[in-house]
Amino acid sequence: MNVKDAALDRGKKGAPSPRKVADELRRRIRSGALRPGQRMPTQAKLADEFGVERGAVRQALRILQSEHLLTNVSKGAPATVAPDLGKAPAGPGAPPQSTMVALAPRIAAAFAAPHVEIDALCLTSVSLTLALGEPLRQIHAGQLKPAKVDVRVLLPSRDIPLAFPAPVDDSADGADEQLRRHWLARRNAQGQVLQHNLLALRATHGIDVRVSFRALPFTPPVKLYVLNNAEVLFSYYTLTRREVEIDDQYLETYDADGTRSPLFAFERGAGCQDTAFVEQSHLSFNALWETISSDLSLT
Repeated sequence: MNVKDAALDRGKKGAPSPRKVADELRRRIRSGALRPGQRMPTQAKLADEFGVERGAVRQALRILQSEHLLTNVSKGAPATVAPDLGKAPAGPGAPPQSTMVALAPRIAAAFAAPHVEIDALCLTSVSLTLALGEPLRQIHAGQLKPAKVDVRVLLPSRDIPLAFPAPVDDSADGADEQLRRHWLARRNAQGQVLQHNLLALRATHGIDVRVSFRALPFTPPVKLYVLNNAEVLFSYYTLTRREVEIDDQYLETYDADGTRSPLFAFERGAGCQDTAFVEQSHLSFNALWETISSDLSLT
């Protein structure tokens, strides 16, 4: 979208959102129109170009900073295009990257909104807990200040037989129970860390935070993150044969490494299919939350 097209779009639909401003600036950086090491236009110039308030420009710049495309966003001088774009995670529409690489910048971008809403369906919350480290760092550094944060997490119930992780030799005495206890300890520990880190923002920064967990009666074959009801990150759990150490013993299992699973991104407004996928993912998550899920205790 060039400047003229952006102006026409504003005339028809109003001022673009911070995410749309970020999308256009990201396109300019990726295309080479804005070169590595080059200074960005001032926030005042960008606000005038896109017809938005400076606060919206700052949010857009923080989104790009979270993706390692910009530096010096929080300083008085104009932001600078990152000198090494080869290491920058790709934005929406780019080929999928592993959860470990792709999730943190998208979570950080979601935290640029005044009201952050994150819904997650997963086997454990380890990826989400790790990804929250970046926005928490930015909050503590004064670079982000959401007013409200709502996080909902759907995890498998402790009371069901798990489809995976599963022992390769299911005839081994006690193997199933050993593996279930190992998974349950990880599920609870990661959930407790996630909950503690987010709720601490109440005391340290006065942010209204709510963190809720509910239990599913099945093992999810996929994981799903719905961010601010505007973006969905989706991944398949792919099972492989892995060796796990439990109680000083090694057990052969079929399991998935969720941190390495490639994430596919879908964004509201990026086309009919993307918009429909975001809407249906949000509806599906709400349906699971409000119907067949149950109370979950992280003990």
